[in-house]
Amino acid sequence: MHGLPDAATYLKLTKNFMPLTHTNDLFAKALKGKYALGAFNVNNMEMTQAIIEACEEEKAPVMLQISRGARDYAHPVYLKKLIEAAVSLSTIPLAVHLDHGDTFDLCKQCIDEGFTSVMIDASHESFEKNVEICRKVVDYAHKHNCVVEGELGHLVGAQFDDGEEGGNYSAGGHYTQPEEAVQFVRQSGVDSLAVAIGNSHGAYKFKGEQHLDLERLKAIKRALLDSGLGDYPLVLHGASSVPKEYVLEINKYGGQLGEDTAGVPEADIEVARRVGCTKVNIDTDLRLAMTAAIRKFMAEKPKEFDPRKYLGPARKAVKDLVRHKVRNVLCCAGHAFD
Repeated sequence: MHGLPDAATYLKLTKNFMPLTHTNDLFAKALKGKYALGAFNVNNMEMTQAIIEACEEEKAPVMLQISRGARDYAHPVYLKKLIEAAVSLSTIPLAVHLDHGDTFDLCKQCIDEGFTSVMIDASHESFEKNVEICRKVVDYAHKHNCVVEGELGHLVGAQFDDGEEGGNYSAGGHYTQPEEAVQFVRQSGVDSLAVAIGNSHGAYKFKGEQHLDLERLKAIKRALLDSGLGDYPLVLHGASSVPKEYVLEINKYGGQLGEDTAGVPEADIEVARRVGCTKVNIDTDLRLAMTAAIRKFMAEKPKEFDPRKYLGPARKAVKDLVRHKVRNVLCCAGHAFD
């Protein structure tokens, strides 16, 4: 790979590598600088390499996210060693985050393994139960120098929430309510909050017009500020933009994604960043970039069977995507050493 040191210089670098960084430190700098941190999901070596190399070259702080699914797929020990390699080969601030931890036990495992940040997602529970579960994780995490992200609301996409028509803050809808956000942060003690403002996971986020409820985001931020919680860090999940060029490339070479794929417009993400979303999660776009490159290679060179030949272009495609995100959307490029 270009950009990372060769084996001959590895030992010299590992003597002075940047340790894992806590997200509280990264959030404080991002809020001050009005940029957002890219939180990129990793599942294997190639994705990890691509993300780290892109951010190293762009001098961008970064968060590597590991989900329960990634842990099941790759095994926690392999993932831990990949992270250790990334830390030892880079100089940028790097945090490791559990994405969508669904139980206290899973969060505890990751905290004990050295994660600097965990997300406990009990958003499917009642408000009271969500607070209770988050509080338990917070109490354990803070004793072990780890920060916690919670979630309030449901990531169901802008056109699925009938209770929020017209932008009203109804009590029965799926979107995050400003007043409830204040109560939730105070009672749970979470260090950052993932909000539901029309965002959702996957490649089919919207039906019809694509948009986030940015006025709701502003209201949530304002409510937190007015309540005395300060410039509180908010998180945007399901923030992949599902670029049409990847979809078309995949379909051109045998894929069947359909024409109704739709992601979050990058213009909306830029507004969310300026409002105060300090962490933006990106996963689907990485998968699309990798899949498009692999499908193209396989179709054009059907006699090849060496995984290095098709995973190399796939890794580069992910790297190019990450460089674009940190430079042009999240605007965290150049802020590694703030």
